[in-house]
Amino acid sequence: MTNLVLTAGRRLYGVFGFEIGRNPVQLIALAVVCALMLAGDDLRSLALRAMSDAYLAVSVFVGATLAAVYGAETLYKGDIGRFMQNSGRAQMPIAAFLGVLPGCGGAIVVVTQYTRGYASFGALVAVLIATMGDAAFLLLAREPITAMGVFAISFIIGTVAGWLVDAVHPKDFLRPERQDDAASNPVPQHAASTFPARWDTILYGVWFALFVPGLVLGILLACQVETDVLFGPLARFEPTHWIGAAGAGLCLVMWVFSRGRNSHTWMAAMSATGNPSVLRRTMLDTNFITTWVIFGFLVYELGTWVTGSGIESFFDIWAPLLPAMGVLVGFLPGCGPQIVVTTLYLAGLVPLSTQLGNALSNDGDALFPAIALAPRAAVVATLYTAIPALIVGYAWYALFE
Repeated sequence: MTNLVLTAGRRLYGVFGFEIGRNPVQLIALAVVCALMLAGDDLRSLALRAMSDAYLAVSVFVGATLAAVYGAETLYKGDIGRFMQNSGRAQMPIAAFLGVLPGCGGAIVVVTQYTRGYASFGALVAVLIATMGDAAFLLLAREPITAMGVFAISFIIGTVAGWLVDAVHPKDFLRPERQDDAASNPVPQHAASTFPARWDTILYGVWFALFVPGLVLGILLACQVETDVLFGPLARFEPTHWIGAAGAGLCLVMWVFSRGRNSHTWMAAMSATGNPSVLRRTMLDTNFITTWVIFGFLVYELGTWVTGSGIESFFDIWAPLLPAMGVLVGFLPGCGPQIVVTTLYLAGLVPLSTQLGNALSNDGDALFPAIALAPRAAVVATLYTAIPALIVGYAWYALFE
């Protein structure tokens, strides 16, 4: 049987040129969804509903937000390193501002400037506290007012913490030996096309063919419109549900077969690889975020299915520990676990204190280049982020929850 599967896989690659990413998380994600699809009618319906809801209620809005942010981002030009080096004490609010920008691009920029000697260790701590990574897109798309409040808190805490750290440590604290631009801007392995060239046009065309009507349907659903009736005689087939499930499934498949997680590490290697197009970055990151949102929805749906709608009670019992759990999850590198925390917050399963603790402690994808270029500084800076995260998370819990 194993030989049969390997033979089929080799033939699939030979005919279509597909290459499954080597990231084990990608393989686990694919295996979990396939298992649910084969587990029986109840679990298959549950998985399809979670995928459809994730796509129409979250992904399409995240994709639109990504396109707007990345479009504005392309207008920025200049040498941020020299600017930060000459900014004096204003370096902290600059670093914190770059951190609160949705996504990981701004944070990765500050990490690389620290390793090049243009930013201080305090600026590194400030940006790691301020950044939410890709989870910021999710929160901004679903609860923009809450997102602005979280961004403001992150900016203030990051700025103040950066000043305090620079008052305690020298500005070059734990900085490795000065590296040249090529070394401090590592070119990611996945900067090439994620699919064979002959499939790019087809898959991207299908992606947009599902995204555009999905966005329209998502807006109508948010306005409490019964969308299936708009399809006339086709309404009995639940076209809204299947468009959402198909869009989510395509995002999942494209992410699993990609050679990387998302596009953010391009920000650290922009001079070497060129700036990827806004549409391409939007698709890559929407696929990545959608996958983790699907799993956030599945946590809720499976929890409800197993406990008989008792999952809310489970989180209520552990409420005093939830802010600390949010902080601990924030220590995990990457944006995926943080997106799950935000998804649980948006579903009403964890309180805002948990979201705040996670937002302040998580470093998003910026932790990857930090570990690669300055591992000791990355570890210490990440531990420092836990202090304000725990203080703010439990202060909010004690005062408002």
